[in-house]
Amino acid sequence: MRIPSTPCQSFGMALAFLLTACASDTPPEVSASSPAPAPRAASQLQRPASAVPRRPTIQSGIIPGTLQDFEVNVGDRVFFAFDKSDLDDTARVTLQKQATWFSRYQAVTVAVQGNADERGTREYNLALGARRAAAGKDYLVSLGVRSGRLATISFGKERPVCVESNETCWSQNRRAVAAIMNAVSMPNVAMRN
Repeated sequence: MRIPSTPCQSFGMALAFLLTACASDTPPEVSASSPAPAPRAASQLQRPASAVPRRPTIQSGIIPGTLQDFEVNVGDRVFFAFDKSDLDDTARVTLQKQATWFSRYQAVTVAVQGNADERGTREYNLALGARRAAAGKDYLVSLGVRSGRLATISFGKERPVCVESNETCWSQNRRAVAAIMNAVSMPNVAMRN
């Protein structure tokens, strides 16, 4: 018995067959009697590896030079002990990584934001935040970052990242953050507060 078909049905079946054949993972077999493939034009030939321009290595999907690269791979903040604005060894290591990153990306300008925990008066914490921001800026300048690229601001206790009243949260709030100010002009970078 013959199944009637319309031209549309025939076309649909042919298209489905073609797509199924193209989706196959196995390469087509080539017999000795098959003609050799046509030679490629000069524009289609692959260049030697040394002639291929190198792109920056992208690790974990993070594009080098982006705000995300800075925050994840370098670190955008350093932490301080209670009522202190001295940099410890961990903070110095982070600031050294920041200075290296800033030397690679010369167009970046930064606001070093000083912060404090909730203990103390508003005025005292603003002054403490200013000392923390200045400590971060001064160390970056000592590492070769131009002073004109760095600004400082103190938020005191006004911008906590953790709002619980315990040492764990207080230690997260005692910080200086290097906030990139001109992220919009950098490719693939979104401004973030």
